[in-house]
Order: sequence, then structure tokens, then C-alpha cells
Amino acid sequence: MDTKLMGGFTEVAKQAMMQTQETLAPTKSKKNSLYIGIPKETSFQENRIALTPLSVALLVNNGHEVVIESGAGMGSNFADIKYSEQGAKIVYDVKEVYQADIILKIAPPTMDEVDMMKHHQILFSTLQMSTMKPEYVQALISKKITALALEYLRDEFNILTVVRAMSEIVGSTSVLIAAEYVSNVFGGKGLMLGGVTGVPPTEIVILGAGTVGEYAARTAIALGAEVKVFDTSLFRLRRLQDNIGCKVFTSVMQPIVLEKALITCDVVIGAVRANHGRSPCLVTEETVSKMKPDSVIIDVSIDQGGCFETSEVTNHKNPVFRKHEIIHYCVPNIASRVSRTATYALTNIFTPILIDIGEMGGIMDLIWEKTGIRNAVYLYQGAMTNKDLAQRFNLPHKDLNLLVVSNR
Repeated sequence: MDTKLMGGFTEVAKQAMMQTQETLAPTKSKKNSLYIGIPKETSFQENRIALTPLSVALLVNNGHEVVIESGAGMGSNFADIKYSEQGAKIVYDVKEVYQADIILKIAPPTMDEVDMMKHHQILFSTLQMSTMKPEYVQALISKKITALALEYLRDEFNILTVVRAMSEIVGSTSVLIAAEYVSNVFGGKGLMLGGVTGVPPTEIVILGAGTVGEYAARTAIALGAEVKVFDTSLFRLRRLQDNIGCKVFTSVMQPIVLEKALITCDVVIGAVRANHGRSPCLVTEETVSKMKPDSVIIDVSIDQGGCFETSEVTNHKNPVFRKHEIIHYCVPNIASRVSRTATYALTNIFTPILIDIGEMGGIMDLIWEKTGIRNAVYLYQGAMTNKDLAQRFNLPHKDLNLLVVSNR
């Protein structure tokens, strides 16, 4: 070969070797690896768990560690092996769970569980402010706990996301419960909710046009029942009408109209909520006594005292009682009746939050970035940030924004 040609090839080869070569960039490690603990719920008939096995797998794949007490998922029919297969660590000693940096649970921790918590821990749980005692709050403060109330979590549309999800479930489930008790199985009238061709449909009265009332109305209409909705707010009634997409009997709380509807209906669902304190008592015992025998009352508001004068708290094992020949169903935690569905709804809310905490570097940055999370904090590193709780227990209230800024 020509030496000049060979020299040309050699020069080209040299230039190619001197060019910048592509290389794989090193992957950056996570900003923060979380250590999450999920204890078994000890509250009476609380069957839900905060995370499903697939959500655990997502967290583990993002570099986080999840430790779960054995049997924590059994109430929702999630076996321990399902969690362990997805990377969770199953432990039999609950004290080991409480060594995690983040405790995730449904019901508020008991005093015994607070004693097991370590200093500067992060707690995700419901608040249930009405049942809190001073010594309970002081125990959390002394351990410098950062606590978030799940029922105060808001999404990007400023909606109470956990409350909304559970209300949707409770609204639909309440109608299915009514369908059971209005049949012969539990000594009801022997009616099929909705009826068939040539048979008049069952009549359902719903008190309250919020989320529970809306989803109760949706389910009842889908089953073919005749639905009447009462509320004190025209806005809520109009919103329900628009969301359902069909004409429904709606009325404000006119006593004469309401009583007439109650004494002719087959089922009445009480879904009235109070922003603070006890729910209003809308139906007197006298009115209940005028209802048709074997009619069914589902008092969804029982966890706030109930909206029927005859209501008494029941539970899932003994859910009903009779008064004036009317069947009363007054179980506070209806969502636990369908705990697996409720768990799926909850895990859709909690998992993205936990992933955000890891990616942002910690809870402090998440609180700073997300207003909906910030609204849910009632204790920040032992400081009382919830004004209502601070006033109730005569504790100093500290502005959360200032606390976060000072620690950034």
C-alpha cells in the first residue's frame, strides 16, 4: 500500500483517539433514605393498614427501608409474606418497629405506644382531637415529636384528601349496609333496595349533601332507589345535583317537609358533619317513633355524637339495635368494614408523600414546599403548631412557618 495513504490513515486514527469519548455519568444517591415503621393497629376493630405490599415495593425500590409488625396487614387480608416478598422487614417485637424514624399508622398511638417512641420521631396518624388528654400531648412534646394529622392533609386542590377518600367509601358502603338490613336476612321488611319492574322503589332519605351524602345518593340511584337529599346549604345541594348528573329530590331542612319524608321512607342515612364539636341533632325521638316499623337508620355521624336523638354507639360485632321498632346502625368506623378497599385508598395518598420526603431530603423541606402537608402538622419537633390544641390545653402556640425557616 502507498506509504502516503498509510500515513493518512495513521493520522486519522490518532485524531480519533484524541477525541472526547462518551462515558456513563455516575448516578447520584438519594438525598435521604427513609426508615419507616408500621405497627399493628391496637384500636378496637381498626382493620386498615397504611400501606399495601405493592406500595412497600415502590418505597423499597426508591431506597427506603420499611419495617412492619407481624400481623399488621391481616385485618385487610394482606399476609406477612406478601410484605416480605416486596422487601419489607417483618418483626415480632413492636418495640423494634418504634425504632424507625417515621411511624405510619391509622389510629392515634396509645400512651403505651407513645412511651415506645423515640425522641425526634415523625408520626403520621389521625388526630381525634376530642379524645386527646393533656398528658398525652405533653408526652409527645417531651419527646420532640413532629406529628401530622392525617385528617388535616390537603391535596393540591385544597381538599381534605384522607377525609374525602374515606367519605366516598362510607357513603357507598352505607347504602349497601342498608340493603342488607332492609331485607329479611336481619329481620328487616324483606325489601330489595331499588325494587323491580311493577314494584315501587324503596325510598331513601339522606341528611347531608357532603361527600358521604353524594356517594350514598350515587349508589342508591344506581340500585334504583328513590332518593331524597336534605341539607342546610343550597350550595351543597346544587353541587350534589351537578356532580350526580341527574335530577334528585333536594330540599333545605324544612321541619315539616323533612318529617313527612322520614315517616314514609324505608331507609334514612344521617351524614351531617360539624366543623367543630358535636354534629347537630336533626331528628327527634318523637319523629323516629312515627317512622314505619322495621325501617333502617344508618347514622354515619355517630362519631361526632350522631344526628338522631335515638342513636347509640355500636360496633362491627354488634352493629344494630332496635328502638321504636326501627333498626339503628350506629358504627363509627364504617370504613373498616371494607378495610382492603380503604387501605388501597389510603396508600394512594401516603406513598407519594413518603417518596417526596425522601427526594426532598426530609420532612422539613416537604413542609416548606407543600402547603397541604404544612396544614396537617400539629406538633413540630415538640412545638405546638395547632392553634386549637394549644388553646384547649393552654399551651404556647408557635408559628410553623417561622419554625421551619429557623431550621432551614
